[in-house]
Amino acid sequence: MESHQKIITYTDGGSRGNPGEAALGVVISDEKGNVIKEYGERLGIKTNNEAEYAAVISALKKLKALYGKEKTKKMEVEMRMDSELATKQLTGQYKIESEKIVPLFVMVWNLKMDFAKVTFSHVPREQNKEADRLVNEALDNEPQSLF
Repeated sequence: MESHQKIITYTDGGSRGNPGEAALGVVISDEKGNVIKEYGERLGIKTNNEAEYAAVISALKKLKALYGKEKTKKMEVEMRMDSELATKQLTGQYKIESEKIVPLFVMVWNLKMDFAKVTFSHVPREQNKEADRLVNEALDNEPQSLF
């Protein structure tokens, strides 16, 4: 059997107010914990849960952009997040009640198809400090204007 590359991805989303000004944070690393890529991004006005999903979607898209479709087909991705709600929704343990989350869930589901395996696991907030830091940095920085 062909060996798969394993990537560990920490994601976080947050908003100041719910809904409120929101951002995401993503840390992509290899199995040994070496950081490959990290970034934060403002999202505008979103709920906390929408921001959590946006972080997962962004991470999967970023992996496809970094590695290309052929490599991602052989890649195992472990998504680690401190949102128990999002984790349990993504693993099918909780039903999705919010109409705003359904299309985001479908987007995650469709993106998963480009990878050999994608798993979602809940981690304590202390283990997700870097992704959380990136969320807060994105929220603390003023939005950049092109004009």
